[in-house]
Amino acid sequence: MSTTLTSSATPAQPTLRLAFALSMGAAVSLGITRFAYALLLPPMRDDLGWSYALAGGMNTANAVGYLVGALVTPALMRRFGVTRLLIVGAVLASVFMAGSGFVTAAPALLLQRLLAGVASAWVFVAGGLLAARLGEADARAGGARSGLLLGIYYGGTGFGIVLSALLVPQVLRAAADVPHGWAWAWWALALASAAATGLLAWAGRAMPDRPAPATAAQAAGVPATATVALHRFGWALAGYALFGMGYIGYMTFVIALLREQGASTGFVTLFYALLGIACVASSRLWAGLLDRYRGGQPQALLNGLLGVATLLPVLSPSAPLALASGVLFGGVFLSVVASTTALVRHNLPPARWAQGISLFTIVFAFGQIVGPTVTGWISDGPGGLARGLVASAIALWLAAVLASRQHALEERR
Repeated sequence: MSTTLTSSATPAQPTLRLAFALSMGAAVSLGITRFAYALLLPPMRDDLGWSYALAGGMNTANAVGYLVGALVTPALMRRFGVTRLLIVGAVLASVFMAGSGFVTAAPALLLQRLLAGVASAWVFVAGGLLAARLGEADARAGGARSGLLLGIYYGGTGFGIVLSALLVPQVLRAAADVPHGWAWAWWALALASAAATGLLAWAGRAMPDRPAPATAAQAAGVPATATVALHRFGWALAGYALFGMGYIGYMTFVIALLREQGASTGFVTLFYALLGIACVASSRLWAGLLDRYRGGQPQALLNGLLGVATLLPVLSPSAPLALASGVLFGGVFLSVVASTTALVRHNLPPARWAQGISLFTIVFAFGQIVGPTVTGWISDGPGGLARGLVASAIALWLAAVLASRQHALEERR
């Protein structure tokens, strides 16, 4: 398969097949490990007597683990290789997800969420790097689908979200009469994650686990010194941190808000499934934008749209408005993540991609650490969850303003 990728006559089907298989990394690390928790938050909070701050703290713990994982990822990739880290991370994420079903004490659950965050960072960063290499191989073979291939990878989160939407409510319903019935949902999600890991293992074996060769970016004079180049991504990095803070507030608490507004189990399933389907569709929707612009324009536009989507369910409990919010949010938020990888790919030589992606992942993690707990703390006060989501929308709009200041590196030489 790797020989096919480097050929000048690369057929579309194997490349796309690899991209979809790699997208299981995003499905495991975000779609299942992190975002499925939104479906489990209401029953766990009711059963265990949590405040919204503690409920949000569970995703904060996940984000802390994600930050720790992102910090050590470059060294681990150098030591063990990208593909091995991808597979080991996916296996461990599945194990730690299963572990969440065996404990009820808040400290133990916080530890499980933290460890799952560490493993998911390894999966997400390694998978993103392999997706970028796949896009580069496609470009060397005469293709023009780098943005699409990156979008497919990050859009894989949508597969995890759709699976969670279809799986979790059914398991919760079946285990309604069982003490701590939500534990069965964690075990079901762990099995789904393990199945996705099998596809990742196939993709990892098919991908060459080595840096892509030098490209025209170096010939065009893109700085080769990582410290200088990455420092010049400052506006995009600041915007991405605020994106991490704003988007995770929505993804953690929007289901709880819908439940407060009287949404049925069937409506919640529909809402979350449509959100996930929109995530998958976004890979094609924004591919041209990611290929066309070399600066922060895509990140700015997408964050602005996310702020609107976050505010819609706050403005009215209307079902159509809530569904519109979910579709818009799902169709946009992962493309913000893809836009940072595209920014790195456009402006750095391939040898620096791992460092660039890791740095964006680190600032993203800082935002996610702050977001759930702060949103939960605001939601425990006057105004409830609605006010918490308003704060998330404001963070996303500020992220758009900061990202709009980011220029391509060549334009600032």
